[in-house]
Amino acid sequence: MYTIYVGDKPIILTTENEKETDFKSYLLKTVNIGKVIKKLNKTDLAAVHLIHKNPDKLLKKFLKLLPNVIAGGGKVYNANKEILFIYRNDKWDLPKGKAEKKESIEETALREVEEETGVKGLEITKPLPTTYHIFKRNGKHKIKVTYWFEMTTDFEGKLYPEENEGITRVEWLGKQASTEALENSYANIRVLV
Repeated sequence: MYTIYVGDKPIILTTENEKETDFKSYLLKTVNIGKVIKKLNKTDLAAVHLIHKNPDKLLKKFLKLLPNVIAGGGKVYNANKEILFIYRNDKWDLPKGKAEKKESIEETALREVEEETGVKGLEITKPLPTTYHIFKRNGKHKIKVTYWFEMTTDFEGKLYPEENEGITRVEWLGKQASTEALENSYANIRVLV
């Protein structure tokens, strides 16, 4: 099973055909993804289930529905066990960005975290779950596939928000502040933190 977010509403890829309650089900191979996105955005529908009989093909078939944007990002801990957050578009988020040609996804994640926050000395400690969300750019929907990594750093320098990327703040947040920030964040970020 996979979850792809449209805003905070999930599209769930599944092999199970469940009785519809607050969600609608469609067959993955015949779905009109544009109509599904519109329905999630314009109605109080809680979720959509896209069904396919083969669990190994669920994600592969879904990713063919829209152009993909590959990104890498980090959930970064400092020596005080605080998490590095960015503030962009009036929401708390984790630093991430698009992969560049000939760059491994780990290199993307490290580069993007450093560029968006000014934090140096980053070290990947383990991979985290990959997230998927649908967004709209220039009138076209795309699927952002973000590969996440847990990282650590001993960096204690000044934080620099990458303002030309719309980032207005960068902060290390402890457990309580992280919990509060997640109330004004994205569903796929809440899954990671």
